[in-house]
Amino acid sequence: MATKAAARYEARLLWAGNPGLFALLETGRFTGGICRVPKLGWVVTDPVLARQVLNDHAHFSMAGEGGVGHMWTQLFGDEMAQFFGGARHTEVRTRARDLFTEESARTLVERSQGAHYAAMRERLAEGETIDVADATRVLAGRMIADLLGLGLDTDDAAREVFGAGERLAGLAMGTATSTELAPETLEQARVIVSEITRGVEEGYRGAGTETILGRCREMDLGQDLTRGLATLLAIAGTETGASGTSRTVALLHDTGQQHALLADPALMEGAVREGLRVATPAPVIGRHVSRDLEVGGRRLRAGERIMLLTYVANNGAGPFDLTREYLPETRQLWFGAGRHLCLGAAVARTQVTRMLETLTADGRPWRVVSRRAARRVLVPSYESLRVTLMPN
Repeated sequence: MATKAAARYEARLLWAGNPGLFALLETGRFTGGICRVPKLGWVVTDPVLARQVLNDHAHFSMAGEGGVGHMWTQLFGDEMAQFFGGARHTEVRTRARDLFTEESARTLVERSQGAHYAAMRERLAEGETIDVADATRVLAGRMIADLLGLGLDTDDAAREVFGAGERLAGLAMGTATSTELAPETLEQARVIVSEITRGVEEGYRGAGTETILGRCREMDLGQDLTRGLATLLAIAGTETGASGTSRTVALLHDTGQQHALLADPALMEGAVREGLRVATPAPVIGRHVSRDLEVGGRRLRAGERIMLLTYVANNGAGPFDLTREYLPETRQLWFGAGRHLCLGAAVARTQVTRMLETLTADGRPWRVVSRRAARRVLVPSYESLRVTLMPN
């Protein structure tokens, strides 16, 4: 019963966020490993085939029609298109990799979020109710500002950073049949980008080398491309992290498996991995077919689109189970694969871990007091998830 309840809550999140996405993912459960869907293109639900596509950079592109980078190219120009598939992308990842190691992730999260986790722990211990979903938005905004070298004075400012990223991502809704944005949508997007990147020019000039902006300056990327990268980070590092964190908290509660975690803290790694697997905050990844090839016995032609339903691929292994062994088929497909594997994977894992450590620090289970799904958002998540600790 607990497993079914957890599945219902997850389904409600998907439906509230984007009914079209919900319908696509539900249909994907019955389409087989790869099939062609009218108006959408090729749809992949098999994790092994999805990884094959993500690792094949010779035949699949992010920047063409159907690719997740196509919209960024429209916003920031051909230089961004070249970046996604060129040597500069490899250079940026190589030069910034040390900022995203497990140790660096712990340092970043503690520096930008540590005081907030400590305050939440005290409030919970005193019997207060906290809104985990709101907290994740504040924490994500502060983390991105720290990573980019942008100063934030208040939690409200952090919420504004998150909200701007959410609005920008929301403009991508409805792009299932085409990633070509209408002129009015592009204009709205550029206004939001200006809001997100208003501090990038100053940060580019003076940010330290422990920040992305500082590394971009060192590599002489130029401010235009740096603005594009900063915007990309603001999206990738806020919505997905917040979604994965709050949904993992809910999954542990709804399945009753928080009790196992409380009894055995060594299960933390499995709880984080399972939460991200089941939630899969990036439920669909798009690519453009740049050359003819065969995938899973089907012939794909250059110019076609392919959609990887990562949510379906990951959840095919079964419901949330923090004792589940590592699955080589899915690995960490929730972070993508290949050279575009999420650079901030360690940061995301660390954030989820720190939230769970905060909730379990007192040794008592938590109770969800109320919850509300976020509506009309690209990344399914909770608008509000209020929790409190059970009395001794």
